[in-house]
Amino acid sequence: MEDQDVSPTKKKATHGYLNPNAVKRFAFFVVAICIVVSVVASILAIWQFAETDVLWRTVATCVVVAAGVGVFTFINGVFGDTK
Repeated sequence: MEDQDVSPTKKKATHGYLNPNAVKRFAFFVVAICIVVSVVASILAIWQFAETDVLWRTVATCVVVAAGVGVFTFINGVFGDTK
């Protein structure tokens, strides 16, 4: 038997529907902004410049937005094309 030239198996890299690097960059900035907004709201509540109710609503909103961006990033990777 002759040796056959067998090409090495190539890994199929997942590629999101949108550019994964751009989505990750967007997610990073949104989460970073959410963290900054939550910290500012917490400091304002500690120094009693804002009500405690405002603090919890702000933090809850930031958590929901950050979670939504995280889910979007995950879904982009799952439903992307394979190359």
